[in-house]
Amino acid sequence: MIQRKRLGDLLVESGLITPQQLQQALEEQKDSGLKLGDLLIARGYITEQQKIELLEFQLGIPHVQLHRQKIDDKAVRLIPMNLAKKHQALPLRIESGKLIVAMSDPLDYYAIDDLRMSTDMLIEVVIATKEELNRAISRSYQVQQSVHDMLEDMDTDTEDEEIADESSPVVNLLNQTISQAVSLGASDVHFEPQEAIIKVRFRIDGVLRTENEFPINMLGVITGRLKILGGLNITEKRVPQDGRFEFDTGLKRIDIRISSLPTIHGEKLVLRLLDPANANREIDNIGFSEQNLSLFKKMIAAPYGLILITGPTGSGKTTTLYSALRYLNRDDVNIVTVEDPVEYQLNGVNQVQVNPSAGLSYSTGLRSILRQDPDIVMVGEVRDNETAEMVIRSSMTGHLVLSTLHTNDAVSTFNRLMDMGIEPFLVSSSLRGIVAQRLVRTICTSCKVEVEIPSPHREIFEANQMKLEKYYIGKGCDRCNQTGYRGRMAIHEVLIADGEMKKLIVQVKPDTDYKELALKQGFRPIFLDGLYKVATGLTTISELQRVCME
Repeated sequence: MIQRKRLGDLLVESGLITPQQLQQALEEQKDSGLKLGDLLIARGYITEQQKIELLEFQLGIPHVQLHRQKIDDKAVRLIPMNLAKKHQALPLRIESGKLIVAMSDPLDYYAIDDLRMSTDMLIEVVIATKEELNRAISRSYQVQQSVHDMLEDMDTDTEDEEIADESSPVVNLLNQTISQAVSLGASDVHFEPQEAIIKVRFRIDGVLRTENEFPINMLGVITGRLKILGGLNITEKRVPQDGRFEFDTGLKRIDIRISSLPTIHGEKLVLRLLDPANANREIDNIGFSEQNLSLFKKMIAAPYGLILITGPTGSGKTTTLYSALRYLNRDDVNIVTVEDPVEYQLNGVNQVQVNPSAGLSYSTGLRSILRQDPDIVMVGEVRDNETAEMVIRSSMTGHLVLSTLHTNDAVSTFNRLMDMGIEPFLVSSSLRGIVAQRLVRTICTSCKVEVEIPSPHREIFEANQMKLEKYYIGKGCDRCNQTGYRGRMAIHEVLIADGEMKKLIVQVKPDTDYKELALKQGFRPIFLDGLYKVATGLTTISELQRVCME
């Protein structure tokens, strides 16, 4: 039970404000109508974080991060939306006969009494930041209303009527979900059918998190609506399908790729959100260090040869390829690409979409491209022996060829190509260079703080001939959803296939031999590139260790 103490008295007792400041704020409060805490924050006497820490440690009121909380729809239905907005209070769940409610001002006893009388339940209060609370209230009640409307309509309308009507609740629900994902900077939205629920998860800065849960009986109308948007076969539920559509957020248009996959509980749908602005990234602004940028520019300035960008799915390879094409794109150059799918459209570049059902594969597309007098060719991915042979031979006939390959690092690319059936002398003759990359989350600039480096991390720096006493981390704030990270950047390793390296390739040596020679020539491994970015305050060692091995 919260002690009936006043916020002003607590702030004075803790020395955060003076009695004079409190008196001045109380006088001003009479005219402004603002809550005392909001007024003190607006005047700069305290920060919201100081208020939260005071209430948490002095009165033992738990502080919650709402993006990590599972919000129970049954609890939300107990408090009307107008009451939730009036008191800045969001019901989270029912626990041991009590209603757990998040509030920005847990000492607002009038509001607590109002909620208790409205719900006829004991209220247990936790504290959340005002900005996060307002966002969560708006989202929870909008989704709740759409879900409620959908369930009602499903009793009266047929499924076909639901998914075809542009004003139906399912359209509103999906529009809200996609708009929310775009506003949070999500790259993917997952609709995952479970036994009794549909779990909705967003991938934000490379990390998945659960955002909502819907009743499983809504799966049919949700998948039906998304299939119509993506141009998929709505009656086919036994095989995977792929499609795409555009979505207008009101501020910008987002290109969305949709993929369906049959699971034991129904079709799982994943939406990949593609912001066209990402196609306009300049080569100088995609995370290359000065040394690696110089090597990469030198590599792509070659008149012919094969350049490969390697890394796992979702490591930013396509962005790097498009940045290179923008850098090379001139009036006197003919650039042709063959992609599956064409993720972004580039002005002045001739882009070809792979269409296997019509007989247009990577290899057949590449054969046709070579009859189109190209200077530079980009192949979306080297997937098989036939495509590998085509890109190798294309690069040996006077064309600069750029493509991607799935390998763990740069040096393993040589043997990977040979495993695909390419003769060592062809790999040696054609390969100009390799870029391996990963994406790491960057530290949020709003809550970035300098701290002492703990001993285990200091040892990592020392092992790489770097001496630091302090580095930066993100404490967590509303702007980064309390994660300490906001946005992502690439870390790279760039390997030039020069004369000495080509001799080793012909001899078919193990990866360790290639790496040993590369290190002697000044090669900087991807972990070391990441470590320099930790030292300059761009990311953290924990994040670096999450995405790549030391």
